[in-house]
Amino acid sequence: MIDWLLCLLVARLLGPFPNNWAPFVLIVEYAFFIGLFGQTPGMRLTKVAAVSVTDGRPIGIPRAFLRGVLLAVLVPALIMDRQRRGWHDRAAGSIVIATKPSAAA
Repeated sequence: MIDWLLCLLVARLLGPFPNNWAPFVLIVEYAFFIGLFGQTPGMRLTKVAAVSVTDGRPIGIPRAFLRGVLLAVLVPALIMDRQRRGWHDRAAGSIVIATKPSAAA
């Protein structure tokens, strides 16, 4: 929800029809933040990350872009396996994990 609100704010800056831009902004946000850092700003606040299921590292921009596109469809997120990975996670080779509190917190 936090990331969606941020996308709506950015989309408003992009044009007169912000709701039409928001899904594309969300996909780009996911590709950038999850691809490079494993977390979107909203995921960081809620202390979760989407990382590679094989090595626990960020999945890279192409795989995060795929994950974002599939997540925008919504249906893949509703169908999960035993590890609670939706189709979007399985296709991207990612898994959502809880993050540890930082030492500064």
